[in-house]
Amino acid sequence: MEGDECPAADKRLEFLEECVLKTMKLKSDRWQKCLAVEEHRQVIQDFLDKADHTTLVVCLSAAGQLIPASGFAGASRNKAVYFIKRSHAALSSDTVRATVLHGDMSSSALDQFSAFVDEVVVPVLLNNKNHCQWPHVVSEDLMRHVHALKTSVFVVAGQVKGKTLLPLPPGSERIEQAAFEREKRGDLVDKSIIHSIESMVIEWSHQIHEVLRRDSSEPLLEGKNPTPHVELNFWKNRVADLECIHDQFKSPKVAKMAELLDAMESSYYPAFRNMVQDVMRALEEAKDINTFLKPIQRHTDDLENIEFSEVKGRIAPLMHTVCLVWANSKHYNTPARVIVLLQEICNLFIQQARSFLNPEDILKGDVVESLARVQTTLDVLTHFKSVFEERRNGLSHYRRNAMEVKPWDFSPFLVFAGLDRFMERLKMIETLLLTVVDVMKLEKLEFGGVRGRSLSQQVLWLHEEFLEKYKVFSEKSYDCLDVCNSEFEADFTEFKLKVEDTDRRLGAIFCQAFDDSSGLEHAFKVLDMFGSLLERPLIAADAQKKYPALITMFDKELDCCKTLYKRHTQSEEELGYTPVNKNMPVVAGGLKWAQQLQERIQMPYNSFRYISHPCIESAEGVKVMQKYDEMMLLLKRYSSKLYDKWTDSVGEKSQYNLNQPLLSRDPTTRRITVNFNPQLVSVLREVKYLEARQAEDIPDLAADIYSKKELLWQYVANLDLTAGWYNKVIQTVLEVEFPLIQSQLRNIDLQLKEAEDTINWTSKGIWEYIQDVREAVHDLEKRLQRTKDNVDEIQSIMKMWANPIFERKEGKKDSLLSLEDKMERLERAYSQIHTSGSKIHLLLKDNLSLFNADPSSAEWRSYVDYVDEMVVDGFFNSIESSLKFFLDNTDQNPGLAPLFEAQLDLQVPELVFHPSLEFGASDGFYDLVESLINDVYRISSLVPRLAEHSSFPHYQADMEDMADLADMRQLLMERVQRVMAQCCEHRNGFERYAYLYVDDRKEFMRQFLLYGHVLTSEEIEAHAEDGVPENPPTLERFREQVDSYESVYEEVQKLEPVHVFEGWMRVDARAFKSALLNIIKKWSLMFKQHLIDHVTHSLSDLEEFIKYAESGLSKKVEEGDYAGLVEVMGHLLAVKERQSATDEMFEPLQHTIDLLKTYEQELPDVVYKQLEELPEKWTNIKKQAVVVKQHVAPLQASEVANLRRKCATFDVEQHSFREHFRTHGPFRFDSINAYVMLNTAHKQIQEKESVMAGLTESASLFEVNIPDYKQLKQCRKEVSILKELWDIISVVQFSLDAWRTTPWRDINVDEMDMECKRFSKELRALDKEARAWDAFCGLDSTVKNTLTSLRAVAELQNPAIRPRHWQQLMMATGVRFSMDEDTTLADLLNLNLHHFEDEVRAIVDRAVKEMGMEKVLTELDATWTAMEFGYESHPRTGIPLLKSDEDLVETLEDNQVQLQNLMSSKHIAFFLEEVSSWQRRLSVADSVVSIWFEVQRTWSHLESIFIGSEDIRSQLPEDSKRFEGIDTDFKELAHDAHKTPNVVEATNKPGLYSRLEDIQSRLALCEKALAEYLDTKRLAFPRFYFISSADLLDILSNGTDPQQVQRHLSKLFDNTAKMKFDTDADGNPTKMGLGMFSKEEEYVPFSEPCDCTGQVEMWLNRVLDTMRATVRHEMTEAVVTYEDKPREQWLFDYPAQVALTCTQIWWTSDVGMAFSRLEEGYENAMKEYYKKQVSQLNTLITMLIGQLSPGDRQKVMTICTIDVHARDVVAKIIAQKVENSQAFVWLSQLRHRWDESEKHCFANICDAQFLYSYEYLGNTPRLVITPLTDR
Repeated sequence: MEGDECPAADKRLEFLEECVLKTMKLKSDRWQKCLAVEEHRQVIQDFLDKADHTTLVVCLSAAGQLIPASGFAGASRNKAVYFIKRSHAALSSDTVRATVLHGDMSSSALDQFSAFVDEVVVPVLLNNKNHCQWPHVVSEDLMRHVHALKTSVFVVAGQVKGKTLLPLPPGSERIEQAAFEREKRGDLVDKSIIHSIESMVIEWSHQIHEVLRRDSSEPLLEGKNPTPHVELNFWKNRVADLECIHDQFKSPKVAKMAELLDAMESSYYPAFRNMVQDVMRALEEAKDINTFLKPIQRHTDDLENIEFSEVKGRIAPLMHTVCLVWANSKHYNTPARVIVLLQEICNLFIQQARSFLNPEDILKGDVVESLARVQTTLDVLTHFKSVFEERRNGLSHYRRNAMEVKPWDFSPFLVFAGLDRFMERLKMIETLLLTVVDVMKLEKLEFGGVRGRSLSQQVLWLHEEFLEKYKVFSEKSYDCLDVCNSEFEADFTEFKLKVEDTDRRLGAIFCQAFDDSSGLEHAFKVLDMFGSLLERPLIAADAQKKYPALITMFDKELDCCKTLYKRHTQSEEELGYTPVNKNMPVVAGGLKWAQQLQERIQMPYNSFRYISHPCIESAEGVKVMQKYDEMMLLLKRYSSKLYDKWTDSVGEKSQYNLNQPLLSRDPTTRRITVNFNPQLVSVLREVKYLEARQAEDIPDLAADIYSKKELLWQYVANLDLTAGWYNKVIQTVLEVEFPLIQSQLRNIDLQLKEAEDTINWTSKGIWEYIQDVREAVHDLEKRLQRTKDNVDEIQSIMKMWANPIFERKEGKKDSLLSLEDKMERLERAYSQIHTSGSKIHLLLKDNLSLFNADPSSAEWRSYVDYVDEMVVDGFFNSIESSLKFFLDNTDQNPGLAPLFEAQLDLQVPELVFHPSLEFGASDGFYDLVESLINDVYRISSLVPRLAEHSSFPHYQADMEDMADLADMRQLLMERVQRVMAQCCEHRNGFERYAYLYVDDRKEFMRQFLLYGHVLTSEEIEAHAEDGVPENPPTLERFREQVDSYESVYEEVQKLEPVHVFEGWMRVDARAFKSALLNIIKKWSLMFKQHLIDHVTHSLSDLEEFIKYAESGLSKKVEEGDYAGLVEVMGHLLAVKERQSATDEMFEPLQHTIDLLKTYEQELPDVVYKQLEELPEKWTNIKKQAVVVKQHVAPLQASEVANLRRKCATFDVEQHSFREHFRTHGPFRFDSINAYVMLNTAHKQIQEKESVMAGLTESASLFEVNIPDYKQLKQCRKEVSILKELWDIISVVQFSLDAWRTTPWRDINVDEMDMECKRFSKELRALDKEARAWDAFCGLDSTVKNTLTSLRAVAELQNPAIRPRHWQQLMMATGVRFSMDEDTTLADLLNLNLHHFEDEVRAIVDRAVKEMGMEKVLTELDATWTAMEFGYESHPRTGIPLLKSDEDLVETLEDNQVQLQNLMSSKHIAFFLEEVSSWQRRLSVADSVVSIWFEVQRTWSHLESIFIGSEDIRSQLPEDSKRFEGIDTDFKELAHDAHKTPNVVEATNKPGLYSRLEDIQSRLALCEKALAEYLDTKRLAFPRFYFISSADLLDILSNGTDPQQVQRHLSKLFDNTAKMKFDTDADGNPTKMGLGMFSKEEEYVPFSEPCDCTGQVEMWLNRVLDTMRATVRHEMTEAVVTYEDKPREQWLFDYPAQVALTCTQIWWTSDVGMAFSRLEEGYENAMKEYYKKQVSQLNTLITMLIGQLSPGDRQKVMTICTIDVHARDVVAKIIAQKVENSQAFVWLSQLRHRWDESEKHCFANICDAQFLYSYEYLGNTPRLVITPLTDR
């Protein structure tokens, strides 16, 4: 069935596809895409297969896709194709075209139908030609029906478009003709036309009456709730409709109709005229109303598009517009009209209010949010009514042109009836929600005290009970905003009764909680907890009785404070001082205690002000307030007394302490300390705290001391620095260093003596003294510290050496030692050692200058020996680390990977290691390890000795004498020897397989085929004379051989190719194993292939033989036919010879094939065919041979006798020829015409061989035995050998003759050597018989001598050979000759060089080494001849300065290393003087270049300071004068160097280095003076320490110009990029700072202008103070105003830093308040705050989406980052159910806190507290916050 259905289904689909694509003019891919959608395909398939699916519509979507549907859907905007079945049946492929109707559908069906009627139906049915056979009545009836159809379609089409279309009467086409004839001839008009016109007028009157009857109030009368849009659209559409009717009345046809009616005095004409006039009046009215209502459209649109909460501002304009319509419209100023409009406006407000409130969520959603929405809605609607009343009373104001405006004298109830009902319902909902909000507070109530838990539980029950009731009420399914719903009102009344019961019970709980409160604070907390609940009437009645108890509690609190006061004063009398808080000074602490006690009683006193109850005014209340005043007075007196006592004694004590010496010294340790009395510190602390209180007057002396606090702290700080430096020197100086600084320390002690004895804190000139002492001590400490730093650097340098030079590949633990980059690694290590060695020398030289020591003194030599020992230790550690690396990695540790690897390869006939592991082998493994160790030791020779007085030039001798290192080296080499022996033993284990690759396979096969096995030496000796008897192998022997090789293959396959010895030496035999397996396979294959060849060849040969013999034996032989007889006899002989072998061959061949099959060796199909057919053919050929043999027997006998006579004669002849050839043949090397002799002998032998062949052939045919003729055969063999030998002799002699004439420079020794070796090889390949001949021996001697001589010639061709080397060669050989261009090889061969091969090799080797040196020196000369300095002009003076050139320095270092290597060569003798000269010159150049660049850099740095800065010159006059001398000397040197650009010439001038050293030492003095001057500035403004000396000098040189200095502000302050300055009258900037800019261009005005005059360090300090004061001032103001406006507005009022910090402060505060409310029992406090956070965050995100400036966007993004962290913290608190603010989750957060009393911000984390620094940070982003960033 399926097979039959598929083709039909395809044809049906093709039919549908054809119709759709042809109708819509689409490509076929659209149809395929449609069918690809499963849903679409199913719709089409259902239409085809199911009988009940009779319709299919395929339309084109907006996206151009075909969409099938099973029915006619609504209006489609695109064309469609429909298919309709004629009957309810499934479609088949045969009937589909006949049973389906199809066609296309327009997007507008009505227009299509109208067009169809007009263009098809009417023309066809009204065509008279179609009526010719019809009766007249039928024809007229049809015409009437057609016209009725046309009219109906016409009218309906107009109604769909919103227009009233007036159909023309039947025969309208005749009206114009009738009117024309009536005018022309005055004839009567056809009554049928008039009748049709009058009938149509009646129809029109009905249509127009229906249009004019419509009114805009109809929707309201029908009970609907239309909005103003309905009113506006009504009048807009009415204008369009009436205009359409009016236009139709004005049309020519209608005008003609009117004329005809008037002319015919039709009674319908007046009605027609009135109808036209009614339309005109209605059109005028509609246009007027539409014109004046249009402005209302914009206002109503606004009301619909904006949030309802923002509607209030749009009501007044709307009502104003309505009033204008009332006052100005002629037709709309009637109550009926305006009431409709106002009611629709009310409906619009109700509609928007419902949308805003969302009836489904108003009772089920968040109560607070719902209440806010209800209150907002009521406020808007009330405002609307008030605006209505306002506009109603003010209508007179809209009077225009003295025309009175009609009042709105209708009742407002007509307008607001529906709105009032809606507002009443909203008020009920508001009351309900207010009650819910009040009762929801019960969730937060949690009471303390004895009955607290019980009361809390009762409140909880009440709360849950209420929530349950409210839940039942709120989950009602009706619309609570539907005013027609009375069910809500009944439920509300019932719920209200339940709420009153809850209030009564709450009043009772309040009374119990109040009675249970333990004190005044708790009582006020109870009042706060109930809050607005106390305003509910039933609860308030119970609460009023409890207020008098508060007076009593306050009285008790006052008594308690009085007791505390007395206890405190008593403790003060007993202790003798005021007990205060930790870290507080005594006086300020006591004042703080009194202030806290005042605040304790002041807080409840302030709370009474918010209570309005008669008890406050009672006698008891007045008494308590008096007691409060008395307590406040006591505390005030206590504070005054404490302060006055301190002011009386502070002056005398301070004066005494100020007269104490500055320093004191410990006589035992000789350390010094600053003698600043703690009492002075106490005074400064007291004044600091008292100033912060700003409540007391400070004593003059204390204030005076405090005013000098900065100066005193400056004294103390500098003296602390001095004491610290001095004590550090005393403590840290080493025994070897002390002699070098002893005299300097003695001078400092003399200076310090004054501060210990005479100078006090009030002495004059104290600051200058402190500076002098500080500088002296600091200079010594700094120099001593620098020497220690240099020594530390030397030690750190040597620590860098203590790393192994060699390591594993890529540093991986499982890889081998990296030897590929050995030279590169050594070069890098040596370069590092050499460079660091130079640096160590420079550091030691630097210490010499720092100690100001005499280099020849014993003290300095001791110090140098001390450092030298360090270097020795450094080299020891370096070499030890490398040796330890080798020892650690060659230890038998199972966890280590192999360090070395040797490859075991098969190089037939030997097994060879790479590298070689043979003892004594050159370039073997032992030598490799030895060279690695030597490379390690060589590093100690790269650094010259520090102790120049030592006898050793470097440290290698010391290292080689180290016993520990020698032991490690010995141990390593023993391990190497041991592992080499093990590896060789392992290799020897493979010797058992040697026969596989040593034996000759061809020879083995030859012997195996002859003897069945390989002959042993014993067998050969035993059968030496008669030869070993042949014993061909059997098939079994073949099987044994193949099996033996297969077993060996499996055995080798199982061998492990990689072995590790002692854990560190890996032998990789994979290459050997692979090669051995290949060889075994070749052995096995050799035997298999032989068997295959044996089978195929045997059968092929037999088949050929049978064919040949069969054809030969078939020939007839007659008597006398000798040739025929010979031929037949030959065939018979051949059959006879093969018979025995052939008879036995078939069965062995079959066995052989079977054997090969076992080894999976397949044979061709032809073999099996031959094996089947050949036995039968062979039998037939044997039978044929017997018959033929009998036939030729008589002829055979006569030929035998004749043959024997010929054989005897030929034997005598061959003996005679042999004797003659041996005597006269070319067997000697000096034979002449050898080739002629050979040709003659060859021809003679050839003639005799021809005769012998004929005899032999005849003998074999006739079965006659004849001699072997051995003499002739031996002659043939010797002729062949001689020919080969003389061919070689000829070629050798020809080649030698050609070579001898070759000029010696053109000799290609390699080619000649290869030729001679080839000659020797060919010679050895000759038969061994030739080796006894004189010709062979002579040629062999010639070739050998030539080879030896050519090796010597090759050596002498080396380009390194110079004339001096030829002289040495002549002396060695004893032969004198002249060496020139004409010298040939013959001349050199005459030297008999083959006798002096070793002497030649030694001379050439020396020449090569010397040529290498010569090349280096030549390159050196070329390099330094062309090497010149680069110059660049000094920016200020134009002096030509040397340009720093890294290539120059690198080349200099490389060439010095090259020269050092040349000096260590044993062939240096010839170049010793030249190398020494270059080494000396480059060493000087290196020293001069190094010191020159250092001097140049220092001079360039100081020149602009000492020459270009007048401020520095005035501050440092002596150093400026010194620098002028330096400047003159350096400029002279610079000009001189510019005249001599060559590097070597310029640097090797006499005395240049000493002059540069002198300039360098003087520059050091200038630098020191400058550094000391800068340090004084840094002490005055410590932030100068943050910047470089160059920047500081720039600042000091421009210190009086703030505009120039401000470019450095970003280096001195965190984020202050520049400042804004005030301007004078001319607009020029002054030195008065008004504000600061951050790097992000954020501007913050200063709280007070900042004076930027005076010294730069002073006014920068003022800027710093002003900056901090500004940030603090802004923060103070921002904290206070945070809650005054929404945060998203507040944050733009302040700088980003302030907004961010205050946000964090308020976050801490809000979380704290949430914790407090949690403690009070309000369980949702933290959750509500979390919601607030999320809301704030969403607001910020909304702002980010909008338009913001870059600065504001960055600010908001930063606050978002902080808010996200804050939100996460609160979420964590909620998740962990934290209820206490002391929990670690909260304490571990970074919390900002604002102290209102101190007006300071504090940052707290855990138990730590930090004062906010107020450093301006600008508008920068914040990273994500983590505990680490908080800390």
